[in-house]
Amino acid sequence: MTIAPLDDLTGFDALVVSPGVPINTHPIAAKARAAGVPIIGDIELFAEARSALPPHKVVGITGTNGKSTTTALVHHMLQTAGVPSLMGGNIGAPILGERPLPEGGVYVLELSSYQIDLTFSLDCDVAVLLNVTPDHLDRYEGFEAYRASKLRLLDMQSSEHVAVVASEDNGVGPAVRSMTTGAELTQWFGGNYATDFAAEQSEWPALQGPHNAQNAWSARVACLALDLSHDVIDAGLRTYTGLPHRMERVGTYDGVTFVDDSKATNPESAAPALAAFPRVHWIVGGKAKGDDLDACLPHLGNVIAAYTIGEAGPVFARVLAPHVAVHEAGTLAEAVRLAAAAAQRGEVVLLSPAAASFDQFTDYAARGRAFREAVEGLR
Repeated sequence: MTIAPLDDLTGFDALVVSPGVPINTHPIAAKARAAGVPIIGDIELFAEARSALPPHKVVGITGTNGKSTTTALVHHMLQTAGVPSLMGGNIGAPILGERPLPEGGVYVLELSSYQIDLTFSLDCDVAVLLNVTPDHLDRYEGFEAYRASKLRLLDMQSSEHVAVVASEDNGVGPAVRSMTTGAELTQWFGGNYATDFAAEQSEWPALQGPHNAQNAWSARVACLALDLSHDVIDAGLRTYTGLPHRMERVGTYDGVTFVDDSKATNPESAAPALAAFPRVHWIVGGKAKGDDLDACLPHLGNVIAAYTIGEAGPVFARVLAPHVAVHEAGTLAEAVRLAAAAAQRGEVVLLSPAAASFDQFTDYAARGRAFREAVEGLR
């Protein structure tokens, strides 16, 4: 069967594309704009279908780093409370592939900037903006355009709904906005996450490090906005088990702990992992999103040695050489072998690549699985 090219979109109601389609450069996007046809994604289809669903609420979570953890944590807290909920968007199964929730359910959506770009009517009952640092700049004209994309999640909200802004680096926060429940929410706001949560965080095994203090604060405030009790929220923090490939402990051999943080695909997301452990053998590299590791440099005092891999290996080796011992391993398997041979009891071998995986793996999950396999091969 021959499929005719979409040369003329005149008369189409909309062009629905995957978030991965670069609408800034793809020819089909230009044709849609020329025909005056809106370009939307699956989240917009969900938003347009909400009126036909049983009464429910939506939590939308965006930011450069921490989206997946915060989304999964909010979902876990809702499950702990016995509230029907689904997790989707940029995590798990596509939301349109799920069965509708019963009345009183909550849809918890992780939203990338690409998804927000394709969404125009999603009025989240609770919107969470975690942080905004440079990323995906091949898709945007610059950082301000990327930041504006994230902020649109808040712009789409009705004024009576709750916006939780967790960081000062996005130009609008931190803050909690709500016309109806702001007074209750703001009791959790203000101060330093790491200091305020220091005692409590020791009881949250899957939420270590200063970045997870921010994630936990954001999830906590979001769930307060959903009328969950403090006791349920605290129980959720204690029992949350974490996500695969995000600071996931995959084994301990001869007193050395091996941690899979393959989801850290930029320096800003790798930095918190380095901060979380005092003596680290760091496996770093892949397909870089830039030539620097500036966000990681303040934490190199925790790094005993770095083991560079992938396409970015030589560049990262040059950046790190003035600061720490560097071994240009090339492959992940070789990096694991070298790091395991050097590490001493009480130290951590950390895969936190600060780069994408597409030079050597199909995605970050495949890279994480390869790390686990290499670690299990040490037995």
